[in-house]
Amino acid sequence: MALTRYNPTSPGRRGMTSQDFTMITKSEPEKSLTTRVQKHAGRNSAGRITTRHQGGGVKNLYRLVDFVRQHDSEPATVVAVEYDPYRSARIALIQYTSGKKSYILAPLELKVGDVVRSGAEAPIRPGNTLPLSAIPLGVQVHNIELTPGNGGQIGRSAGIAVTLLAKEGKFATIKLASGELRKVLLTCRASIGQIGNILHSTVIIGKAGRHRLMGKKPAVRGKAMSPRDHPHGGGEGVNSIGLRRGPKTPWGALALGVKTRKKKKTTSVFVVSKRKR
Repeated sequence: MALTRYNPTSPGRRGMTSQDFTMITKSEPEKSLTTRVQKHAGRNSAGRITTRHQGGGVKNLYRLVDFVRQHDSEPATVVAVEYDPYRSARIALIQYTSGKKSYILAPLELKVGDVVRSGAEAPIRPGNTLPLSAIPLGVQVHNIELTPGNGGQIGRSAGIAVTLLAKEGKFATIKLASGELRKVLLTCRASIGQIGNILHSTVIIGKAGRHRLMGKKPAVRGKAMSPRDHPHGGGEGVNSIGLRRGPKTPWGALALGVKTRKKKKTTSVFVVSKRKR
């Protein structure tokens, strides 16, 4: 796994990097495991833009990934490792002994031909899914459930590894990539290993057109606007946004260092230590 660099034949190519896709073994997705996704360009059901700077992008098929992994009695063989346009991680196509195929998140050391299993009796190997109660302390995991049977919700992006730190009573303590310590029920399932594609965050986009293909529209700086359009606007020449007022949204709300988590959120009791800021 490495990054591809380009000769500076144009300003957009200068410094641009991309992934070499050496781990990809199959270019076309499994048709039975795909579906179409309607794009909304950041608009809600009323047609109003609620998320700015979204729109366009290349048409893609959504891959139906199995985050639950409840086929405990059947081993599955890895058929291919594929690219998923809707997530940063790679996905693996597996086939069970019954012939059923499924997509799972591909951990770092998973290869074509490997056998993956699920259930409490599965060995501790990358790609296998077990309850947290059956996983030894110190093991790196991903795709962790918050509610038993609902499928993995924590640790699903490229390069992520969550560490199992402790078990006490009916809860396990895990350390997230952000540094947060959190309690999760021991009956919740997790997959072994670190998710692959660890160089995803180091890719340099290089030019605006590449972002447009990804469905990201241009964003104008507030400093470049007028005072009536943005709190950062106005003034002659280049000015600071003001240390006393601090960064603001276009509507005047504070935009830096503001806590967005609800104070009375019911799941806050499971957070042992908050993430480092």
